[in-house]
Amino acid sequence: MNMDTAAAGTPVPRVAKAQFGIGEVVKHRHFEFRGVIFDIDPVFANSDEWYESIPEAMRPRKDQPFYHLLAENADSSYVAYVSQQNLVPDDSEEPVDHPGIAGMFDEFDGVRYPLKAVRKH
Repeated sequence: MNMDTAAAGTPVPRVAKAQFGIGEVVKHRHFEFRGVIFDIDPVFANSDEWYESIPEAMRPRKDQPFYHLLAENADSSYVAYVSQQNLVPDDSEEPVDHPGIAGMFDEFDGVRYPLKAVRKH
């Protein structure tokens, strides 16, 4: 893992810059699914059990952004957690069909889903 040193001399892991943003439509590099990003972890933040369940040959590095997706494939809609190295932009200009989208985002603009405005009383 790449490390920098904090002012007190404590090693701090380097964090890669997120290549994708909230509301962006992406697809998996190896598997047939796509989705809308609704959250980003700067580095891996899931369970060790989840991480170890990935075959070692395909296991992504932990020192990169991981994205939470409202995902879809040909069979279903679900939430996915995917490393940056396994995502690519989706240039289909097609909306994603996931029931969670309407609660977080406004209408698809052909590129991304804008976040809904927060209203306070």
